[in-house]
Amino acid sequence: MSTLRALLKTMRPRQWTKNVVVFAALVFDVKILQTGPLLHTLAAFVLFSLVSSAVYILNDLADREKDKLHPDKRHRPLAAGTLRPTVAAAAMVLLLAVALPAAFAMNVWLGVILLAYFVLNVAYSFYLKHVVIIDALTVAAGFVLRVGAGAVVVQVERFSPWLYVCMTLLALLIALGKRRHEIQSLQAEAGNHRQILDDYTLPYLDQLLSIITAATVVSYSLYTFSAENVPDNHLMMLTIPFVLYFLFRYLYLIHVQKLGGAPDELIFKDKPLLISALAWGAFALAVLFFSNHS
Repeated sequence: MSTLRALLKTMRPRQWTKNVVVFAALVFDVKILQTGPLLHTLAAFVLFSLVSSAVYILNDLADREKDKLHPDKRHRPLAAGTLRPTVAAAAMVLLLAVALPAAFAMNVWLGVILLAYFVLNVAYSFYLKHVVIIDALTVAAGFVLRVGAGAVVVQVERFSPWLYVCMTLLALLIALGKRRHEIQSLQAEAGNHRQILDDYTLPYLDQLLSIITAATVVSYSLYTFSAENVPDNHLMMLTIPFVLYFLFRYLYLIHVQKLGGAPDELIFKDKPLLISALAWGAFALAVLFFSNHS
């Protein structure tokens, strides 16, 4: 049982929340009430969660020695020695052996996207995470692939390309915010934990975060009044304040509160951040649904 608990912890079920973005196409293509697309999206979510768990196991196998130097990550099962590497490797193979064939059987393009996601993360674990800027772009690409997976399983008709742009920028913001937190919290030891951190500085990251924040606001604003799938009444523009507050709150948390090391957990720990995200989702869904059924 202790081995199973250690394995489940290594699979990081809490981070499966990242895969929620596969539902973006279902929501913004206004098919959330259609049983077929909903079930297909749920299946894509489960399959992406299995493959992402295999990726987390791979990352922990590759980084277990460096994780021992991190104040928090040293408690991970592989770094702490409570999970044997052979067991972790076998579990990774099993997860892939289940998820990838199932994805190809369900939808060929879903299988291609999941396979590309895994291959991308293998490249990230062993090379790309050591290349400055490319490391953050690779993380962002993973989120774009999640959105793409949701798009292919529901056969989108009105899903705007602007949403891919917004997702890329938001993922970059979160990835670079995490890099900033690691440099700030680990200081001189940052490079020992993650070699790429020696290639970043806080002023440089702050400049990138400012640029990305501005680009995100502009891109989302353009989506709300120029995308083909948004209602002609321009009510979607009323969701812009929620996005502004979410971005500004996130910047406040990483700059003032010195947080951001675990962005997937931060949204659940900070109530204003969570409320703004939920409010945006509810309002956007209401605008899209009622405008298309009025």
